[in-house]
Amino acid sequence: MKRMSGIRGSAIGRMFAAAVFGAVAFGLCAAGSEAQEKPPNDTSAATKVAAINMRAAIANTAEGKQAAAQLETEFMARRKELEDLNKQITDIQQRLNASAGMLSDDEKERLTFQAQQLSRQLQHKQNDFQEDLNDAQSDIIARISRRIVDLLGKYAPSNGYGAVLDDSSQTTPVMYASTDITEAIVRLYDQTYPVKNGAGAGGAKPAGKTSGNGSGQ
Repeated sequence: MKRMSGIRGSAIGRMFAAAVFGAVAFGLCAAGSEAQEKPPNDTSAATKVAAINMRAAIANTAEGKQAAAQLETEFMARRKELEDLNKQITDIQQRLNASAGMLSDDEKERLTFQAQQLSRQLQHKQNDFQEDLNDAQSDIIARISRRIVDLLGKYAPSNGYGAVLDDSSQTTPVMYASTDITEAIVRLYDQTYPVKNGAGAGGAKPAGKTSGNGSGQ
């Protein structure tokens, strides 16, 4: 049986793809007000456009990495149970194939029925496992992405960006942006929402007000 994906830190970013997608654009009120005050042909206030890889940003925050490790631990026993069930089914099938001409009809019927029962049990447990894992991951993704959007709403205007586009979406590829601010936002996130050793999956509390300045320009 293949290992269940989306648990380890290296795979959690792929799970984020289902929940984090599209372009994240921020219209700046200050820029809009300034544009209304200036003549239409004034080009002195050209808008800078930044790009961010939301999937990478979420996965690389300290909170995202910690949450991935916690999910691995929390679901480890259930994943092991699935692997054990799968091995039992495989062993029965191999026995049936290897002893096809030596087993009595009653024994073949018993083993076949046992394999079918275990297969139904495995399917049920796999469905429950994946559903619970998806729910847990969705909660983490929603929380971190919401906080990143809040940070971007302050970081972008403070650093002169009129729009921030998500370049992790294949449906809306970013052809050009003046700056990639993914690393800067990850650093800002970790400063604003520091994790604590042994903290639960609920995440950290904000450390304070968000600084408008940061690297990535």
